Amino acid sequence: MDSDEHARRLDPEHDTAALKALTHPLRIQLLGLLRQDGPATASELAARTGESSASTSYHLRVLAKYAFIGEAEHRDGRERRWRALHTVTSWSNASMESSEAGRAFVGLARRRQVEHLERSLARHEADLAAGRLGQEWVEPSGISDLMPRLTAQSLTELWDTVARKLEELTARDADDPHAENVLLLTAGLPLAAHTPGDADPQGAS
Repeated sequence: MDSDEHARRLDPEHDTAALKALTHPLRIQLLGLLRQDGPATASELAARTGESSASTSYHLRVLAKYAFIGEAEHRDGRERRWRALHTVTSWSNASMESSEAGRAFVGLARRRQVEHLERSLARHEADLAAGRLGQEWVEPSGISDLMPRLTAQSLTELWDTVARKLEELTARDADDPHAENVLLLTAGLPLAAHTPGDADPQGAS
């Protein structure tokens, strides 16, 4: 397993228990909230997720057991605060495809990312309407659904290029007071050519 200050890399062969622990919708959501908004208590996360504090406390302890989160500095001694130990979770798709647990985790993680996009879109629109974001964010914000025709090699090259540029820009803007958290959800999902007469996999008529 590769693990550093910024990334937790999961290996289905060595991280079976951790994968199983993370294959839970609420745990993925709690980890995402801690990464996005910083340290919080079980009670604070319960209020934001609509769960009971007993439930969030239990699932936070599971995340801590497998080193996804750890204790943060307490504001007071009354309730434990938690923080994410890494900014991202990464893995090899090829490695994950080799095990049932890996496939289940990747499928769940991707669907949670889509749900995160939906929640973030609503939040973005509300922030603009309420004036919490300045008008300079109107033009660069957006979602695209391009369908380029690429080889597997070119898609890999595209991912690498985006990752390098994002790292460069994040470092440049780290101390800029005008910077905001930006949800950047990218997808590269090849689709096989549709043959006339084949059933639509989504059930469309």
